[in-house]
Amino acid sequence: MKMEKIFIIAEAGVNHNGSMDTALRMIDAAADAGADAIKFQTFKADELVSSAARKADYQILNTANGDESQLSMLQKLELTYSEYEQLMIRCEARNIKFFSTAFDLDSLQFLHDVGLTTVKVPSGEITNLPYLRKAAELFQRVLLSTGMSTIEEIGDALQVFLDAGIDKKDITILHCNTEYPTPMEDVNLRAMLHLQQIFGTRVGYSDHTRGIEVPIAAVALGATVIEKHFTLDRTMPGPDHKASLEPQELKSMITAIHNIESALSGSGLKEVTPSEEKNKTAARTSIVAKTPIKKGSPFTEDNLTSKRPGSGISPMKWNSVVGKTASRDYKSDELIDEKID
Repeated sequence: MKMEKIFIIAEAGVNHNGSMDTALRMIDAAADAGADAIKFQTFKADELVSSAARKADYQILNTANGDESQLSMLQKLELTYSEYEQLMIRCEARNIKFFSTAFDLDSLQFLHDVGLTTVKVPSGEITNLPYLRKAAELFQRVLLSTGMSTIEEIGDALQVFLDAGIDKKDITILHCNTEYPTPMEDVNLRAMLHLQQIFGTRVGYSDHTRGIEVPIAAVALGATVIEKHFTLDRTMPGPDHKASLEPQELKSMITAIHNIESALSGSGLKEVTPSEEKNKTAARTSIVAKTPIKKGSPFTEDNLTSKRPGSGISPMKWNSVVGKTASRDYKSDELIDEKID
C-alpha cells in the first residue's frame, strides 16, 4: 500500500517578534530541520482586532505586559507585505515552501496575488463567513483548522468551500486545540479520525502541545499534514514561544515522523521481509539429538529436542519424526537429517 507523503509545516507564526532578521533566521532553521514548509501569519492588526479586544489568557500569561491590549500586542508582531515578499525570496533560495495564514480579507488577497494556491483557515476564522467566502473564491486547496469548533461549525465552514466548487480531495481538515500549550488530557487525538469519518476528507493535526510525541502519534493514526509551532528560543518574549519547539527539537520531530512514515509504508500484509529472511536460520530451531542415538533405535520424546540453528527439520514436524528409526548413529546435539515423507 502506497502512503501519501506527510507534509510537515514548521509554524513560525509571530515568533519572529516583528523582526525581519529573526524571520529570515527562522526560515534557515526550518529548512535545516527538513520541514516541507514554513508558515507565517499575515495580518493587518487594526483590521483583525478592535481596540477593545483583550488578550487571551495564554497571551496574558506568556507576555510581559498583561494590561496591554490585543491590538497593541499584534501591532508589534506585524510584518509588511513587502517584508513577506522578501521572506518568499529567502524560502525559494533555501528550497522550502513559503506559506502563511491570512487573518483578514486584504491579507487573503495579498497571499493570492503573490502566488499562493493553498489557504490555511485559522481556527478563529472558521465561523467568519465573509472570510470563508473570500478564501473559497481565491484559493484552490484548503487547510481547515478546527480548534474551539463543534462538528456543526466545521460542517458549515466545509460547505462554503464545497459550494464554491473545491473538491473534497483538495481539502484537509486539521484537528487542533486552541490552547497554548495544550494540556495532554485535552488533545483528544482520536477526534482526528472522527473528522475523517464524518467529512470524508484528508485529515491532519495542528499541534500546540509541549514536546514532539503527539504529532508523531498523529502520523501513526493517519495524519497527512502536521503543523507545529517553532521558535529560535523558547525564552523569548511573545505569546506563542512557550508552546513552540526549538530548532533541534523540530529536527528531531521531523526525523521521527519520517521514520514512522517509513514504518507505515509496507504492504499492510503480514509477510516475511527481505531484512529478516536472512535471520531465519540463526533464530529458529531444528530437531536435534538430545542424547546419543544408535542406528536402528527409535526416535523418542526422550532422545530428541529442538535447538538452533534452523537449518534442519522444523520442530513443527516433530510428530513425523518421533517413532521413526534412526538410519545412522547420531551424536548429542547433532541435527536429525532423516528423510521425512
